Amino acid sequence: MQVIEVGSVRIPAIGLGTWELRGRACARLVEQALRLGYRHVDTAQMYDNEREVGEAVRASGIKRDELFVTTKVWTTHFAPNDLERSTKESLAKLRLGEVDLLLLHWPNPQVPLVETLGALARMKQLGLARHIGVSNFTVALIEEAVAVCPEPLVCDQVEYHPYLDQTKVLEACARHQMAVVAYSPIAKGRLKSDRTLEQIGARYGKTAAQVSLRWLVQQNVAAIPRTSRIERLSENLDIFDFTLSDDEMRWIFAMGSAKGRLTDFGFAPKWD
Repeated sequence: MQVIEVGSVRIPAIGLGTWELRGRACARLVEQALRLGYRHVDTAQMYDNEREVGEAVRASGIKRDELFVTTKVWTTHFAPNDLERSTKESLAKLRLGEVDLLLLHWPNPQVPLVETLGALARMKQLGLARHIGVSNFTVALIEEAVAVCPEPLVCDQVEYHPYLDQTKVLEACARHQMAVVAYSPIAKGRLKSDRTLEQIGARYGKTAAQVSLRWLVQQNVAAIPRTSRIERLSENLDIFDFTLSDDEMRWIFAMGSAKGRLTDFGFAPKWD
């Protein structure tokens, strides 16, 4: 599996997102993904599936040090004591001694960022997380977070696909040696029949979704497509045997705009 290397972190380029996967179906799918060659699994407290993800990790028989497991702290647990308690609960559900990456799931202006990041850094210092980072942080929030966090923040996990221009966030992350991890990398399935992507894919015998994933990986961005279909697992991994040309990369970049965002809640920050 190809990895994305930024600063001190090495993240498998393609991971499995598990949002909306639940119960036995979640455990089966994650185990199948690991058997197919996935080494990066993304979960969160809010997904209510950490227990099943942990079961799948154990059932797969893959050595722990070969896996990259991410979970995320929900916004109601950002006060320092809550953050530590909830992180330990996540590890108990996963039945892991540590996660590879622990993220703040969304910004929460109700709790001072300096307090939350101090607590997040402590999780790394206590050995509960190998790396720490953020998710859904804007450029302004990245700058503030980097300035106040006692430990390096290694990534910002954000929505990113060909329809959404994330240039500003990418530049901010590059300035601070932070990786970008893309969720909804195939725009929740909306780009599977995109004409431009289909035409590019036809040259390589690839689908529109595979072209989108390849476009991300060629930017040194890790992608965590979510699927509930086992046949899609193999397809999403099968992107390492072709390379998009500079022109093709530019054509795909031209598809993006600030209006392409699909995940936007009332509590979301003011986006760049």
